[in-house]
Amino acid sequence: MNPADCWQGRERYTVFDTRHEPGAVAALIAAWRADPARPARLHIVALATGLLPGFHRIPQVDAAVTFDLVCAPLEEALAQLSARIDYVQLRDVRGQGGAFARGLARLVAADARLSAEGLDAEQRAALAAQGFVFEGGSGTEARARFASRKPRLPLDPVPARHAIVIGAGLAGCAAAHKLCARGWQVTLVERHAGPARGASGNLAGIFMPILSKDDNIPTRLTRAAYLYALRYWETIGGIGRAIEGAACGVLQLARDGDHAEASRAIAADGTLPPEFAEWLEAPQAGALLGLPAPLGAWLFRQGGWARPGSVCEAMLDACGTRLTRRFGVGEVSLARDGEAWTVRGAGGDIVASAATVVLAGGAESVRLAQAQSLPLAALRGQVTHLDAATLPRLPFVLCREAYLTPAAGGIACAGATYDSDADPDLRATSQQENVARLRVLVSDPDVAADAPLAGRVGFRSVAPDRLPLVGALPDVAARAAPNACATCRAIPACTVCSATPRAG
Repeated sequence: MNPADCWQGRERYTVFDTRHEPGAVAALIAAWRADPARPARLHIVALATGLLPGFHRIPQVDAAVTFDLVCAPLEEALAQLSARIDYVQLRDVRGQGGAFARGLARLVAADARLSAEGLDAEQRAALAAQGFVFEGGSGTEARARFASRKPRLPLDPVPARHAIVIGAGLAGCAAAHKLCARGWQVTLVERHAGPARGASGNLAGIFMPILSKDDNIPTRLTRAAYLYALRYWETIGGIGRAIEGAACGVLQLARDGDHAEASRAIAADGTLPPEFAEWLEAPQAGALLGLPAPLGAWLFRQGGWARPGSVCEAMLDACGTRLTRRFGVGEVSLARDGEAWTVRGAGGDIVASAATVVLAGGAESVRLAQAQSLPLAALRGQVTHLDAATLPRLPFVLCREAYLTPAAGGIACAGATYDSDADPDLRATSQQENVARLRVLVSDPDVAADAPLAGRVGFRSVAPDRLPLVGALPDVAARAAPNACATCRAIPACTVCSATPRAG
């Protein structure tokens, strides 16, 4: 039995393999392409070793194929997955016990198929207890079908493939491109006259990972996003080509003695390959920089800088004819109209209509009635633009509490402030703050002494936990209803969750 025996006529099909073999993945994708009755979308998830811990999404030539590698033990990987798995290939599980069976049963679809190599009696019993019915096999191989009577939450219905994306910054342009690549028609709505006019409009943005001793959620999320961005940007033209910028590396100076000691402990763990992150003691870091680095520094060789607007432009260019751009529309409102959402301009004219809407306007999204409950704040950030001829010539991006980019077009960017006010104009106090931190960064008390006030102000969108907000908007009214399902909040109480209404 193999996945191709089971996927005919399906809209989407997910395969989970506990051992990554590049040849097997290539063969599976080739079989999918060759099958006229193939599912519209194929998702492959495989466990891998030799990678940085966590999830690695590998961009594919065919956007209908999603390929994820997970570098984690089996039980840990299953606990973090949320995919609905249709086919399971168990390999290399001998001696791991049967505890993984519960996590696997949580993820598999009704009637999912399983193929296994080398299961022991304990593992067979654990899988059977979770609802897998073994149907044969030969030698060390086993086959099973998931036949649990426990109710499965249904998959979301496949929507009409037309979406509106509101906001043409980095988030909105990325959403538009990925939707177009998957066959959707997208209408991109932006109140400004072009993309990247808000927080994504700076001359330079730094791309680099963050590190922590406990490998916490922000660290893992940033690592996955950073590594994916490096791969993804290559598919739309690459840094220094279609995208303005340079993969010149980033040197992050230690903030203080505690930061340096924590960094040494992370480096001593030995899990970070030097091309990803390398700790340099003060003499080595200073020699590389050509300036003092008194406490040492991290070198991120694959990092660098990019002009966010050029990233947006490259993503939009890659959308092709599936994208409709509606720019310069000003303030808009959103309302439900039957089975669709309608976006209207300030004068009541219809800007766009579709069954699916993606809000990608950052803190500006709360201007829409449907998003007013989101806990988003706007933090002011002023970047200072400096004549590069007046600064040390940097071989890479330099950062600590502040940052300084290499010259581009004769201008270097330094910043940025964190202010809690809504002033959109450049101001001298923010310039002075940036210059003061810059002088510490480059160990020169006189640098930028007479620099004119020049730069840009933008507003960061920040949630209370500093993590992204992704997913469906909460239905605040439904959650407050006294007869809502206690598990999934459906009204009235649903039968899928077998739940009872909450007390009023």
